Amino acid sequence: MDFSSLVLMEKDGATGMIIKELGSYTVNEGAAYVTKLYCIDGDVSLFFDTKKDVEEWEYSAIFDLFEKEAFNELAYDIEEKDDEYNPTWVVKFKYDEEHEEMRAVINEVCNLIKEKIEKVFQDIIGKEEEYQ
Repeated sequence: MDFSSLVLMEKDGATGMIIKELGSYTVNEGAAYVTKLYCIDGDVSLFFDTKKDVEEWEYSAIFDLFEKEAFNELAYDIEEKDDEYNPTWVVKFKYDEEHEEMRAVINEVCNLIKEKIEKVFQDIIGKEEEYQ
């Protein structure tokens, strides 16, 4: 699916209810991996996954070989969400009221997601025996 924008919603921290839209941001093709995007108390949570179902061995291999450090090097917090059907992560960063600044951050994260997802799928080729 082609995406042209992502909408950032503000959620109430106590109830999880949507309060309002904070902005709509033009994005690159890495946004196709994004599954959720919201902000609570100034902290943005961007969830992403592999965008396709994976086999059981691939699940483990992807989590083992995915380069989370690349996100940390750019000062983004990233966590694995191992309670989902496919490998899923959440990237957290601070909300910026300046629209262009926030758009730039979201696009930087989306670029990194696309790069690292594509890389991990290449890196797991031939590793099926290791992960069975």
